[in-house]
Amino acid sequence: MTAFWCERAWVDGGPRDRVRVAVDDGRIASVTPGADPGPGDERLAGLVLPGFANAHSHAFHRALRGRTHDGGGTFWTWRERMYAVAARLDPDRYLALARAAYAEMALAGVTCVGEFHYLHHDRDGTPYAEPNAMGEALVQAAADAGVRLTLLDTCYLTGGLGRTGHTPLEGVQVRFGDGDAHAWAERAGRLADTDGVRFGAAVHSVRAVPAGQLPVVAAAAGTRPLHVHLSEQPQENEACEAFYGSTPTALLAEQGVLGPGTTAVHATHLGADDIARLGDSATSVCACPSTEADLADGIGPFRALRLAGSPLVVGSDQHASVDLLAEARLVESHERLASGERGRLAPGALVDALTAHGHAALGWPDVGRIAPGARADLVAVRLDRPRTAGVAPEQVVMAAGADDVHTVVVDGRVVVRDGAHVLGDVGRLLADAIAPVWEGS
Repeated sequence: MTAFWCERAWVDGGPRDRVRVAVDDGRIASVTPGADPGPGDERLAGLVLPGFANAHSHAFHRALRGRTHDGGGTFWTWRERMYAVAARLDPDRYLALARAAYAEMALAGVTCVGEFHYLHHDRDGTPYAEPNAMGEALVQAAADAGVRLTLLDTCYLTGGLGRTGHTPLEGVQVRFGDGDAHAWAERAGRLADTDGVRFGAAVHSVRAVPAGQLPVVAAAAGTRPLHVHLSEQPQENEACEAFYGSTPTALLAEQGVLGPGTTAVHATHLGADDIARLGDSATSVCACPSTEADLADGIGPFRALRLAGSPLVVGSDQHASVDLLAEARLVESHERLASGERGRLAPGALVDALTAHGHAALGWPDVGRIAPGARADLVAVRLDRPRTAGVAPEQVVMAAGADDVHTVVVDGRVVVRDGAHVLGDVGRLLADAIAPVWEGS
């Protein structure tokens, strides 16, 4: 039995003073507000929040930060840079890059990552001797970085969708494909959960998985988390309507993909009927506002989706920034810009998106709250930094950033203490992992 004594902690939907959190075997045994610290308790200054869930990550995209802004363009031109990075990775390079990326997330308060994983095979599309070598690299990376992982093994079968139908995989895309959804399911089905890893499934998009293959993916996912990129770009909507005669949301609904175990990522360009379908099915929606801004995707109708019945979660996606507090705040900021109104999503709702809702979308319903029986994931945020001094604790999500996180606990283990990760210099880890990816470019 160990214990953490918190100056303040987020308990039952808001901050409470002087909270003692006792931990036994990685789970919270008791929570006592108004308590004095006991002998040997680890004291956590500021406000302690439940662990953050990064519900949408592409770990290898971290190598793109600060390298895609010289030519303007669109999402589609940015994608060519992304493909260039994907072409240069093997299991060893992927392990080094993902380990560093996950450690950076831990510094920002992330205790669980949802990795949207489609970089499956060798450069020519040939499976590795171990068919899940790239996925196993991600599993090892998360373990090394001290974070929990939901590996969302992604079905990616076609190169795109136009008015006349789907196009074949081309170039680096051949690394992503398994031939058909049955072959994808057979490979992905070899992966087994552990205490720190859950395996889920993903449909890359309606561009990359033909309609007839969608039910196979949904059936293979079963009760596991199922994620899907949805309506990130108007071009995707136009192509789907031209070929299938429906919006991407309607197509996913018709093929049985939507539901309370599913998370739609981006959900940026939706009509009223799409919002209703997602809400009525209780499909979660993952906002990635720093990426959506970086790629000029647009602003999603996240308040409307939440009111319709879709739980809201957040992700850092391509990691243009790894700051989950900022991601949550940007959801509200973008809502204000789009609507001309303030207070579209209350601070408490943003904390829910960061914590309980995010973990549930990744298949960890026992994480995301400071309560007896929950996994002991804690994130301590300083309230005496220049950015946070004078902030009302209940509104800290509207002011604090990743640099204000000083201690992170995952399953009762301290992974970050006083702003330092157990792996050491994370900046050096990142630099050493990214440099080989760009050598010779």
